[in-house]
Amino acid sequence: MLLYKPRSLLTTFLSTKAENPIPYIIKKCIALLQLCASSKFKLRQIHAFSIRHCAPVNDPEMGKHLIYSVVSLSGPMSYAYNIFSQIENPNIFTWNTMIRGYAESENPRRAVQLYREMQVSSIEPDTHTYPFLLKAVSKSMNIREGEMMHSVTVRCGYESLIFVQNSLVHVYAACGDTESAHKMFVLMTERDLVAWNSVINGFALNGRPNEALTLFREMSLEDVKPDGFTMVSLLSASAELGALKLGRRVHVYMLKVGLRENLHATNALLDFYAKCGSIREAQKVFDEMGERNVVSYTSLIVGLAVNGFGEEALELFKELQRQVLVPSEITFVGVLYACSHCGMIDEGFRNFKRMQDEYGIVPKIEHYGCMVDLLGRAGLVKQAYQFIQDMPLQPNAVIWRTLLGACTIHGHLALAETARSHLLQLEPKHSGDYVLLSNLYAAEQRWSDVQMLRKTMLNDGVRKTPGYSLVELGNRVYEFTMGDRSHPQSQDIYALLDEMTRLLKLEGYVPHTEKVLKDIEEEEKEQALFYHSEKVAIAFMLINATAGTPIRVIKNLRVCADCHMAIKLISKVYGREIIIRDNSRFHHFRDGSCSCRDYW
Repeated sequence: MLLYKPRSLLTTFLSTKAENPIPYIIKKCIALLQLCASSKFKLRQIHAFSIRHCAPVNDPEMGKHLIYSVVSLSGPMSYAYNIFSQIENPNIFTWNTMIRGYAESENPRRAVQLYREMQVSSIEPDTHTYPFLLKAVSKSMNIREGEMMHSVTVRCGYESLIFVQNSLVHVYAACGDTESAHKMFVLMTERDLVAWNSVINGFALNGRPNEALTLFREMSLEDVKPDGFTMVSLLSASAELGALKLGRRVHVYMLKVGLRENLHATNALLDFYAKCGSIREAQKVFDEMGERNVVSYTSLIVGLAVNGFGEEALELFKELQRQVLVPSEITFVGVLYACSHCGMIDEGFRNFKRMQDEYGIVPKIEHYGCMVDLLGRAGLVKQAYQFIQDMPLQPNAVIWRTLLGACTIHGHLALAETARSHLLQLEPKHSGDYVLLSNLYAAEQRWSDVQMLRKTMLNDGVRKTPGYSLVELGNRVYEFTMGDRSHPQSQDIYALLDEMTRLLKLEGYVPHTEKVLKDIEEEEKEQALFYHSEKVAIAFMLINATAGTPIRVIKNLRVCADCHMAIKLISKVYGREIIIRDNSRFHHFRDGSCSCRDYW
């Protein structure tokens, strides 16, 4: 039997005359659509041929296959809808195909609208309708729609189907409702890898890394084999906690089961090491990658920048260009971040211009934020304010907060109050803004203004975000807060802190008490400073961690000036490398100096 290739069959059939009866033309066109399923151009050819030879445009069978081909080839949904709107009485398969197409498109909300139109048309949904519909809801992140769809699946009796249950877990996790996702997961009688991945990823992405890791341990006990998506979630959770040892175990597992060639998982591994401050390990992963994409380069560029290696980040950006890869808008966030954190003002403005002129990338608020930060860190606070005034976008709270932070560091009170007035309109109850302005008033010895500001905070019900520091020891992550005495080793920790203070003073350390309230004694001010969470965490690690190993601390707030100065001396006195990730950047302390070169 002679078998035709799709290309030759298409060419042969399109050259035939229009003598064939219409049902025969439709039948042959459907056959061609099934054979030529890899080309949008051929699809349009076949559609045009059917129209030219008088095949009815509203034929349900022809329309069904045309729409299926458009959706399978990720064609424009406007084209698919144009065909759909002409079909008389489309069946459930055609409705489901349209819902699936919109669910996978840039306009997932349209899938829900189409579902409502389907109900109006008295078409009963089937088992395939809800997974597509729930996928659309998870992409649009509309939790109310998700809850409504959940109740509908219960009423229709589809909730017990595993693919519907998986979709529901994914919807709740994607919308940030991790409790509902976990509750749905627990109720499942049968859990496949998709369900485990959805709930683990939900916890990892919504600030619940400990729960994500606990679930992974349960998954291992149930002998469910993880895949690349599991690895990405685990590495994300490990990065959030700064759990370097755990992430390294994930790395070993990836090597053991052959997931090292999974680009998505390897990019997550690279990003994990960078976020844990192990930038050289991140570079090693990058160097060993058989395949790299823009995400790989971007992750390492950002990692180098936040770890204080701006020059290396910019060199890597040049390599990306030599590889003829097209940088994304996120790549340029990393590049501008590198310039900002290393004080490269001219280089920053050159790249800001190149982003627009050479790559046609319209700057977003994140790019403008980097430029304001670049000027502010360099002490060019007035120029930063003027830059904000000239922005084509409406500055958001982050922009004004960046200016406020620069004013606090460089002592520009008038501009600080201007920035604060804008922040009061945008985010009136953000505790960090009160703290920054309060610190500036304290530095200027304006204690009555400090007291007034704190009174305003109290009256407005604004609470200061408590600082905490995380450290990993063995297989556990420990959390410490300021003056924390809940740990069983508290007596030893505070004894070491007192000894540490004595040794640092011999090295010339003078506590930075200017910004501590004036109405407490100087000795109490010093004690308040030396009991900050990162210092407590460092003392705990000095007692328990193996001699010579680096100490890694994850802190939720910015490292204060006193801690920065003290930790430089701790690294010298105790001969330990100390790596701190705060909410601004990484600080690598070694031999009495910091990788940021005090440029912050």
